[in-house]
Amino acid sequence: MSTPELRADERIDQLYSQDIQIIQSPEVFAFSLDAVLLADFAKLPVRATSQTVDLCAGNGAVGLFMSHQTHGQIAEVEIQPRLADMARRSIALNQLTQQMTVYEGDLAGVNQWIPKDSVDVVTCNPPYFEDLPDSQKNPNQYLAIARHEITTNLATIVQTASGLLKMNGKAYFVHRPDRLLQLLQLMSANRLAPKRIRLVHPKPGKEANMVLVEAIKDGKPGGVRFPAPITVYDAQGHYTPEVGALLYGNR
Repeated sequence: MSTPELRADERIDQLYSQDIQIIQSPEVFAFSLDAVLLADFAKLPVRATSQTVDLCAGNGAVGLFMSHQTHGQIAEVEIQPRLADMARRSIALNQLTQQMTVYEGDLAGVNQWIPKDSVDVVTCNPPYFEDLPDSQKNPNQYLAIARHEITTNLATIVQTASGLLKMNGKAYFVHRPDRLLQLLQLMSANRLAPKRIRLVHPKPGKEANMVLVEAIKDGKPGGVRFPAPITVYDAQGHYTPEVGALLYGNR
């Protein structure tokens, strides 16, 4: 495995549970636990003819972390050239160039690369915060775009995800609980029926700060399941066994 060229602010991190290496930069973008949780929550078809698309891909973390689930193709869509470049180099670093492709551009124009109604699974770890006039944004533009809806918004993301999916294709999102109702309303308006909702709590006794949602395109309404919530840290501040296994494997 040849080491790619790294910029001065970059480092190579590892998701030990899957032996995946990823190029990160604290100045630009570094994946966080939500990417690991989303990649685990999503269920990809194993077959080689399957197509998965990760929207708002950042440095490619979610796609890389899902790659072991499938023999099919995974496409990453990212608007920021620097992040798309990091994703491409990480894909090469993990020798996944035959399986993974990065498309650099606005996700609203994704059909120039990937036809409508052709995809089995769409995942998205979107910007969590609306771009409001009084929003406090990070002065670092890379981080501001990753966190705030500056270049896209939830309505566009859900509409794009639904447009990509085949009938009975699945969409997977991670978001903030305070926007769950908005997410579900947008899904309903875009032919996506929620089927699984899982809350993530930072530690025991704290309210949830993330929510994972699975939906099926043109799925029957009803039948939503709520698996046991995830708790990230125990009372002593250590990762719980479930989260520890996702990060480090079963040691």
